[in-house]
Amino acid sequence: GALVTFGIPASKPETGYGYVKRGGAYDGIAGCFQVDRFVEKPDAATAQTYVEAGNYDWNSGMFLLPVGPFLAELERLKPDLLAGCRGVVAERRNDLDFLRLDADGFGALESISIDYAVMEHTDRAAVVPAEMAWNDVGSWAALWEIGAKDGDGNVVAGDAILFDTKNSYVRADGNLAAVIGMEDTVVVAVGDAVLVASRDSVGQVSKVVAKLKADGRDEHAVHPRVYRPWGYYQSIDAGERFQVKQISVNPGAKLSIQMHHHRAEHWVVVSGTARVTRGDETFLISENESTFIPIGMVHALENPGKFPLQLIEVQSGSYLGEDDIVRFEDRYGRADTEKPKG
Repeated sequence: GALVTFGIPASKPETGYGYVKRGGAYDGIAGCFQVDRFVEKPDAATAQTYVEAGNYDWNSGMFLLPVGPFLAELERLKPDLLAGCRGVVAERRNDLDFLRLDADGFGALESISIDYAVMEHTDRAAVVPAEMAWNDVGSWAALWEIGAKDGDGNVVAGDAILFDTKNSYVRADGNLAAVIGMEDTVVVAVGDAVLVASRDSVGQVSKVVAKLKADGRDEHAVHPRVYRPWGYYQSIDAGERFQVKQISVNPGAKLSIQMHHHRAEHWVVVSGTARVTRGDETFLISENESTFIPIGMVHALENPGKFPLQLIEVQSGSYLGEDDIVRFEDRYGRADTEKPKG
């Protein structure tokens, strides 16, 4: 009947984790303790006292919760939250292989962790110290800690060249990353952004995210490659009145029948075969062939083959936002008010 959290015995004064202080033995069960209290992320000096005390564990964020007792405590401590969750589940709908909860109802729920909502207030909390290899992979520095290191202590992922660099994490998704004369550094170069930080301060990336939000940018929320039920698209280049995308359509998949008010599209097939609907005509185009979709033309794109269809799309027009789309028919049941392409 206990609400159990698994604690990782603190082996060093870690300031990036929360802690759980063990109380007395739980009902005489070996290896299980009552929770004395949960502790927020401490400063270095306080973390050192926790390690020396020997009865503090890192809060792993992993729980074993019997359903009945957990719901009973949630009902007692956060009745409005529980009622809201039940309402969200009641309004669920099926979407292909997904079960979609009520988005508006979910967005209106209180945003709170299980620690704050229940575990820090219940008298049924127990902690089991878990001696195992564990890392709360919550930062790029954590990937350096668990990664395979070269002779200079570097962890490298992707296309990167390093000179006179030690104990660093370098990740390059796409373009070549060249790093010279760095130590204890994190370098992450992805399609739309580059992060350079010391390993000790990389946890402050949340400040960058907050700045992006405040400036109305979308790098923190949207990846360059966007997946859809039919495949994915990825932005390659963009400028004044144009945008270039790579589009991959799964075998047998079809984008919605749609039109755009403000842009035209040029499609160039790189590999595979495309079945194109353009107005009243339907035709096939193959590798190294292309077609043009004028502004306002009803159109659709389908992959009739057994291999992924790869094409390059060049958009041109006065407005290229993803909300310039009107869907007339869609096999995935999406409304024409959805913003993302396809």
